[in-house]
Amino acid sequence: FVFKLTAAKQQDHFFQASYLEERDAWVRDIKKAIQCIDGGQRFARKSTRKSIRLPETINLSALYLSMKDPEKGIKELKLEKDKKVFNHCFTGTSVIDWLVSSNSIRNRKEGLMLASSLLSEGYLQPAGDTSKAAAEGLSDTPFLDLSDAYYYFPDSGFFCEGNSSDDDVVLKEEFRGIIVKQGCLLKQ
Repeated sequence: FVFKLTAAKQQDHFFQASYLEERDAWVRDIKKAIQCIDGGQRFARKSTRKSIRLPETINLSALYLSMKDPEKGIKELKLEKDKKVFNHCFTGTSVIDWLVSSNSIRNRKEGLMLASSLLSEGYLQPAGDTSKAAAEGLSDTPFLDLSDAYYYFPDSGFFCEGNSSDDDVVLKEEFRGIIVKQGCLLKQ
């Protein structure tokens, strides 16, 4: 779960994630930042609340805790798609259904807005090609209200059996040098 970042001064930095999906998320986000900077734009993380006019009355953190409630929250399942088994995840449709049933939203369109906010703030993570493509901007909305779009809670113990991301050709490189700083990656 290691990836390498080469700085402009030809310095290599190696980062190790806890699991494959975390590594892929970091690589995706770093690529977005590089594209932004290369395009001459100032890189700044946009506030979801401002960008989609999320009402002040909605507390995403509290909503996330409700969604994770073992009895009344969204049920984490073992789902299969394209010869891959996704553990501890749920569908986009089940998220919207849960938001409707918990009276958090009035309709499915509002549900898409709210679920997109949860996704962009890191409360939900995409799992599988369909939801990852949407999260990367290849769809009308970052979150999909589909039964074949899978998502998971970041701290759920999610893992995918048979994931092909690591099947790509990876150049093996010996790690050299000294550890300058060791710690954990943290998104904010």
